[in-house]
Amino acid sequence: MEIRIFERNGQTFGELVSDDLQLKEAQDILDIMATASYDGCQNLIIHEKNFDPDFFDLKTRIAGEILQKFSNYRMRLAIVGSFDKYESQSLRDFIVECNRGRTVFFVDDIDAAVKKLSQA
Repeated sequence: MEIRIFERNGQTFGELVSDDLQLKEAQDILDIMATASYDGCQNLIIHEKNFDPDFFDLKTRIAGEILQKFSNYRMRLAIVGSFDKYESQSLRDFIVECNRGRTVFFVDDIDAAVKKLSQA
């Protein structure tokens, strides 16, 4: 697991860089959050591919458990990916609601992630 640290707009960001890491439960994210926080990040970017597919099935409650950690620890998250492939209306509504908030965002690319996180 590698977290790439970079600065933009006067803020520090951490991007999880891994082709094989799959986040399956809340403890997985806590480890990443701790590492990012140690490096001074309050903004974390994680790619869709790094989440277990069950994350996107809201019935499993994995997404809720993981995303609640960001609220609890006051860290912001942008999930970068293509979410059009998911047919669940519940998930689409969830994504819209998250994007209206100030903690978790679902975006298409890194630039959109930095922009949303900078505005939050």
